[in-house]
Amino acid sequence: MTKSPNDQASQFWRLPTEALCIELGCSSLGLTATEAAERLDRFGPNSDAPPRIEGAARAILRRLLEPLSLILLIAGIVSMLTGDDIGGLIIVLILALSIGLDTVQEGHAVRAAEILRRSVALKAEVKRDGAFGEIDVDKVVPGDLLRVRAGDIIPADALVLESTAFTAGEAALTGEPYPVQKRAGAAADADDTSNALFRGAVAQTGEAIALVVRTGRNTVFGAAASALAETQATSPFERDLREFGLVIARATLALVLVVLTVRVVSGREVLDSLLFAVALAVGLTPELLPMITTVTLSRGALRMAARKVIVKRLAAIHDLGAMTVLCTDKTGTLTSAEITLARSLDAEGRDDTRAAQLGAIAASLGGDRGSLDAALVTGRPDAAQGWTLAGRQAFDFSRRLGSVLATGPEGARLIVKGAPESVLPLCTMDERACSAALARVRELAGEGLRTVAIASRPWSGALREVETDDETGLVFEGFCAFADPPKPTAAAAIARLAASGVRVKILSGDDPVVVKRLAGLVGLNADRVLSGSDIAELGDDALAVQVQSTDAYGRLAPDQKSRIVKALQASGAVVGFLGDGINDAPALKAADIGLSVEGASGVAQAAADMILLASDLEVVADGVEEGRRTFANILKYVRMGASSNFGNMLSMAIASIALPFLPMLPTQILLNNLLYDLSELGIPFDRVSPAATARPQVWSMRRLARFAAIMGPLSSVFDFLTFGALLYLFKASPEEFRTAWFIESMATQILVIFIIRTNARPWRNRPDPLLSASSLVALLVAMVVPFTPVGAWFGFVAPPPIMMAGIAVLVVVYLACAELLKPLAIRSGRKE
Repeated sequence: MTKSPNDQASQFWRLPTEALCIELGCSSLGLTATEAAERLDRFGPNSDAPPRIEGAARAILRRLLEPLSLILLIAGIVSMLTGDDIGGLIIVLILALSIGLDTVQEGHAVRAAEILRRSVALKAEVKRDGAFGEIDVDKVVPGDLLRVRAGDIIPADALVLESTAFTAGEAALTGEPYPVQKRAGAAADADDTSNALFRGAVAQTGEAIALVVRTGRNTVFGAAASALAETQATSPFERDLREFGLVIARATLALVLVVLTVRVVSGREVLDSLLFAVALAVGLTPELLPMITTVTLSRGALRMAARKVIVKRLAAIHDLGAMTVLCTDKTGTLTSAEITLARSLDAEGRDDTRAAQLGAIAASLGGDRGSLDAALVTGRPDAAQGWTLAGRQAFDFSRRLGSVLATGPEGARLIVKGAPESVLPLCTMDERACSAALARVRELAGEGLRTVAIASRPWSGALREVETDDETGLVFEGFCAFADPPKPTAAAAIARLAASGVRVKILSGDDPVVVKRLAGLVGLNADRVLSGSDIAELGDDALAVQVQSTDAYGRLAPDQKSRIVKALQASGAVVGFLGDGINDAPALKAADIGLSVEGASGVAQAAADMILLASDLEVVADGVEEGRRTFANILKYVRMGASSNFGNMLSMAIASIALPFLPMLPTQILLNNLLYDLSELGIPFDRVSPAATARPQVWSMRRLARFAAIMGPLSSVFDFLTFGALLYLFKASPEEFRTAWFIESMATQILVIFIIRTNARPWRNRPDPLLSASSLVALLVAMVVPFTPVGAWFGFVAPPPIMMAGIAVLVVVYLACAELLKPLAIRSGRKE
């Protein structure tokens, strides 16, 4: 018996053939071409709704409507309307370049993923007008008589009418790695689907004729694929970036309105006040954040592409770094989905190679070439050397055994292999020995191993084909035990993920006993395994409690996998899901980050955010580090804006109210902002220490606010000290005041990046040469411009040397104080 791949689907396998034919309005002899055409119009094509592919215009509009993008667009337009055409154009170009890069990168990834998608089936063989013939798979309709052979991908859900040694691989649907026998006849119960074929499964052996019952979106495959039509939830990174944009928008609007209102009420020049307020708004806006984010993520995508990972959604790179729980399917991800010979036991349960040797001879000479036979031959490749096939009894699925008559070094010998329950009664052993052998089978099953019994006897008489009556008086040789072993790298990858703060959970459609054994082998908590029936009895609140302490789940339906993902998300976890089967699509869609593999079903690939061209958890662990690296560099830009830049703009706003003259002209503010932005162009290329990628990186507005509340006022304090020194110590004129403060603000804003880019001491974690170059070149320009003819155009004058020396002292003291207060501002408990 096998578990239904979808408990929600109509259980057509429980109905008699006659009842199904009445329901479908057909006979068991097939359809005519006319009837098929009418049904195609009525039921629609045997295909799924294609996944929504966002057009370029819609993708650009979606990004443009983000709060940060709107702030930048408005700032650019207002700048141009108030006379600063160059500044406004620069802002708009930066925004356009950022959105363009993001859209192009994701477009390339989607096209690459589309090339990788696997067809469910291309052709199907159905009976029309009394004869079997091939048609396009999307033309199959309910009521068709379908014929499938070994190697075919089953194109629709159907009821088996006839079968000859037919088995189907349903790993993509249920997670069960072993082929499932399919035969005609009534189902024993609701869970017995041995008389049903499901779309997307693969015919392994034999041949079957079946009545098509469900097509397209009504199939089990289609139900999973329909999850792709649901609206994609906003990712954690997108939510955080939007929240940050809204905070910046509110702060900017509030500060600008206060400055503008106070200056106008105080009788200051309205136009000058308006221009100053606009420049202040531009200075407060992190216009490079979209570009820094896009370039950083794009670099991450390129590095991941070199590691054979296709990134379909750029923000998914950050989400992978923020991931705290990885849920993974078993088959094809933790295991290779290739059955192997695990043990060979004699009749007493001792390890002995004879059972495997005889089994491999039978498999090589007369096997059905199924996965178990292939495992036997692979495990004992030379077993059949010197043996010749003399006769055989093909594997009978009703009797669950098969026989081979072979001649070789031991003479003529009849070898029988099959299910223990079928082979043991044919052997010359007493009831006690038989019970002990069956108990051993149950013990092996508890270890997640599937067993095949091997028996033999010498052959006397003429060589001929084997008959059923010959299979008596056998000697029980022992058991061959098979396993779907974990990948060699699985345990190490899980340990690596755990060390980096990512918990791994197995969500499988396979038997809980098998899942329990696998969990133990790869180092997960295997004390408890929840089954699909257990999950069905739990409410959402109870499930949210259970998922915290349970790492392994078995016999899950697709909707139950997505329920577990949502239960983990409800507790605040950032959840990733790695799967390759049709039954994984809903969970891939529900997860914060969906991961699939190259050989996965097309539905799984379409639902995923990333596609791994190498199906290995080590690649996921590498991706986690890459995600954290990109976030660390993005956070450097945000910290700069939250410290010196915000502090300087706040100081400027207060000074504009308190001083009788503008502390900096609007054009000087925009030049300050432009040079500050240029200094940060090297951030996406900066180095990130291993300590910074050691734990999940989550965007915390509370921590960011704490950082701004300490480092921002520190910057303002030194601005006010600069104001005092310029006004009372150096008796600076308004022009000298503006020039000196411009130089001081540029130096503090630019140089502080070398302090706040790392939690460690700056000299212990050196910056990338590109960041050093962009920062120091921008600072050099800021220092030189006031002493050139260009400076006069901006309203600068050359400050006296003593004033420059005083500014230099203040900058050095500021940087020292920033380094001392940095641990308090960050207070993460870790060094980066």
